[in-house]
Amino acid sequence: MTPPGPGGGTEDLDVSIVLPVFNEQGHLQAEIDRIRAAMDASRFSYEIIVIDDGSTDGSGDALRAIEGIRLIQFGMNRGSGSARKYGTQAARGRIVVWTDVDMTYPNDLIPELVEEMDGFDQVVGARTSEQGTVKVFRVPAKWFIRKLASYLAQTPIPDLNSGLRAFRRDVALQYVNQLPSGFSCVTTITMTFLAHGYSVKYWPIEYHERAGRSKFHWWKDTQRYLLQVVRMIMSYNPLRLFLPVGLILTLLGIGKLVYDCSVNDFRVAINTLVILLAAFQVLSIGLLADLVGRATRRRDEVPPAVLATGRSAGTVVVDDRESAQRAAV
Repeated sequence: MTPPGPGGGTEDLDVSIVLPVFNEQGHLQAEIDRIRAAMDASRFSYEIIVIDDGSTDGSGDALRAIEGIRLIQFGMNRGSGSARKYGTQAARGRIVVWTDVDMTYPNDLIPELVEEMDGFDQVVGARTSEQGTVKVFRVPAKWFIRKLASYLAQTPIPDLNSGLRAFRRDVALQYVNQLPSGFSCVTTITMTFLAHGYSVKYWPIEYHERAGRSKFHWWKDTQRYLLQVVRMIMSYNPLRLFLPVGLILTLLGIGKLVYDCSVNDFRVAINTLVILLAAFQVLSIGLLADLVGRATRRRDEVPPAVLATGRSAGTVVVDDRESAQRAAV
């Protein structure tokens, strides 16, 4: 591990910038230089933590030659979620920034992103366009997951999967052990903050075409998206889904029971019993999932920023055209 960057030492810093890296050898120096120039021109003390996630293209050697970063190297590829988790645990900044090094995000605007943290627990760089590969699979999957997450959280979520975000370290450390190893870690950190009453603000940014080769695999990542849907339903407000489905099945079952009794001389059909049993099971699973979630929730959670500022909790969607124009420059 190389020495910490500017503002280093053992004292707390303002900002820790966590950069997961997997086979990004061609543009590492340029991206880190861009981040460092922006932070040096800001009022924040900072460190840059780079996690080499088992790169095989020489990225590790290139990173060891870069001065002024904290370098963590994995012997094998463990996933961007694992990289972000260990980078967050190693961070010393009051605010942790996650971003990528593939030139897609406006990392020169990180100081402005951090400025938006005033009074909020997390600020997400909400992308105004989709530049990813395999859009025929990626776009519908993301749209469905975003709509589901908005329904579960009972608040609009413009961008659930953005890789550029800033958040309070003390809040994140409570839940960082829940992060999955893959790309869905960014979704998990958003939903976890919302589920526990922490405020999330969305700040519009431009999203650019990536440098290098995309790590997205349509089949494997589609499977991960589906698994993510199941986890979201079971982990974040499960009654929002199970309760209406259970009530609909209950009403159908009762209606069918009345029909059987009136038309078939009180002979109840097998499909009526199946519908009522399904309704009972759906309601039971939903209540059990909700009970487990409440029982395992921390009782010593860090107070949200809302308590200090008097703002209302939840998601804040920022329609700031001037900010979007700055991001596009």
